[in-house]
Amino acid sequence: MFFLHGTPGSRLLYEKQVTAAHRHHLRLIGHDRPGYGGSTSKRGRSVVDEATDVAAIADTLGVDRFAVYGHSGGGPHTLACAAALPKRVVAAVSLASPATYPAEGLDYFAGMGELNVADFKLMLGDQPAWEKKTAEESEMMRTATEEQVMTFLASVISPVDRLALTEDVAGYLMRATREGLRAGSAGARDDNLAMVKPWGFELSSIRIPLQLWHGKQDKFVPFAHGEWLAAHLPQADAHLEPDGGHLTLVRQYETALEWMGSHF
Repeated sequence: MFFLHGTPGSRLLYEKQVTAAHRHHLRLIGHDRPGYGGSTSKRGRSVVDEATDVAAIADTLGVDRFAVYGHSGGGPHTLACAAALPKRVVAAVSLASPATYPAEGLDYFAGMGELNVADFKLMLGDQPAWEKKTAEESEMMRTATEEQVMTFLASVISPVDRLALTEDVAGYLMRATREGLRAGSAGARDDNLAMVKPWGFELSSIRIPLQLWHGKQDKFVPFAHGEWLAAHLPQADAHLEPDGGHLTLVRQYETALEWMGSHF
């Protein structure tokens, strides 16, 4: 099973993910998307390019069939693998994924925390200024204390997500983020730019077993994004949780693993 990290993030896996995978006799694989951690950047990449990378890693490891799941910025990349690799991906789970941009019938920014709204609008309106800001913020997040990061993210962390930030969850997110950003901001830059251009596949082409998870209290990626994806992926098993947030979905990792494992 491939776990596709968020934006920003890295190949590092949450300890409880690994324990749960072992409990279900599953092999869990994490990797750095281009520009993160130890992976060289690929400026101009599209979301669907992730499917090529995942397939190459699977080939190198001698893995023929596999499942894929991704959280937040890993969600679109999960959907890309589901669309582009139907003969190899047995099942996929997307947690808190953003919708395509633009998305007909969706107010992309409604319900989104102030930090993310300002960031996306600057990216869309003044890319050079946004890239400079992204580089500065990436350096800050790489070196900041946990308290400083929480202050920076205050507008996107809902009350339920703050409660979800137990010591182990917060520690994992800090480690994964710092590792992802150790070489700079290229990974986060290219992830975000890929999100707002055509993803390189049609959602309607996905035919494999698919679950969608989204929390109504999510301020990183608003609940309306999950509803929009569910409406455009009617075959998916959608879990739209009224009391869930963005980070609370970490608790669903074991559920996702068990469900995907049942499709081998």
